[in-house]
Amino acid sequence: MLAQKLDHLVLTVKDVEVTCRFYTSVLGMEVEEFDGGRKALTVGSQKINLHQFGKEVRPHAKYPSLGSADLCFLTTLQMGKIVEHLVENRIKIVDGPAHRTGANGPILSVYIKDPDGNLIEIANQLSTSTPDQNHAA
Repeated sequence: MLAQKLDHLVLTVKDVEVTCRFYTSVLGMEVEEFDGGRKALTVGSQKINLHQFGKEVRPHAKYPSLGSADLCFLTTLQMGKIVEHLVENRIKIVDGPAHRTGANGPILSVYIKDPDGNLIEIANQLSTSTPDQNHAA
């Protein structure tokens, strides 16, 4: 198999600093600075490189655009605590909690939007052999 795992992806954003504040305060990611001031968000062993809209680093996608991503992040934090955190931070939940299918089986997800309108899914991995204990508040 040629592709074996995802190393990083790129988000095109209107304002890099606003994006960094959102992803660090709401999702708990870390900001990494590299290559002369470029910024990335780190999550686990992956990262999300940030490109300023209109000033994208070459090479880049044919049509870089704002709000075109749909990303899912897994967490072990119970769904009730996730919802509580989002409400406390005045982040509108656009859908969920809802049962979905992730890359490794069933997940319980809640959906929000980032400052550029990207759809962000925050999910708990569910066991296929035990009742849903993550749904409890």
